[in-house]
Amino acid sequence: MLATDVMTCDVITVTPETTVHELAKLLSERAISGVPVVDAAMRMVGIVSEGDLLRRAETGTDRRTVRRRPRWFDAIGSGQAQARDYIKSHGVRVADIMTHNVVSVDESTELADVATLLETHRIKRVPVMLDGQLVGIISRANLVRAFGAIKTQPPGNPETETDDRAIRGRLLAELRQHAWAKVWGSDIIVKDQIVHLWLADNMPEAERRAVYVAAEMTPGVRGVEEHLVQVPLIPAF
Repeated sequence: MLATDVMTCDVITVTPETTVHELAKLLSERAISGVPVVDAAMRMVGIVSEGDLLRRAETGTDRRTVRRRPRWFDAIGSGQAQARDYIKSHGVRVADIMTHNVVSVDESTELADVATLLETHRIKRVPVMLDGQLVGIISRANLVRAFGAIKTQPPGNPETETDDRAIRGRLLAELRQHAWAKVWGSDIIVKDQIVHLWLADNMPEAERRAVYVAAEMTPGVRGVEEHLVQVPLIPAF
């Protein structure tokens, strides 16, 4: 399977000018842990995650430095490191806290290579690029769902994988036309013409059934399997 088979296409993004408070609200409301940072032309300029919000002055979690007399053998770079920490914990824009050097893949990257990147770089998600523009994103959850769709079936042949890709594309195109289709691209995996749907357990029955019917009626589909995902209860503050 390739990156294009499992990636989330409708990517939530922010800009360098987005405030850190707007970012925190977005991550909380959408229940996601990170987003790409793009410019007006959808060129990716960085990535930002919940980890970038752990050390904040507003919550008293910023790094505290102990004041002491400077010594000649102090590391030259210590001041720069402290300055960067200060910017990270006090900056008001995403540009102040985002990671600039982002690892990315393209649509034809094998999932095995994607998994290796996530593991070796110790990251939770990787952007998918096409001609310098952001077209998708793959998270660890995408890979886990891909594995769940495969089960114990033997690897498919190239023709089958091409069919799976076409089926997924047709289904996503259909769902994008309907307001009731509150489903992310990462919630849909197609393997051997079987559509696997990961749907929230609190999704209204009519909407869940409509998504199922749309998948069932997509040309080329041999079957549909529904996987209910338990939605965590988020306490009100």
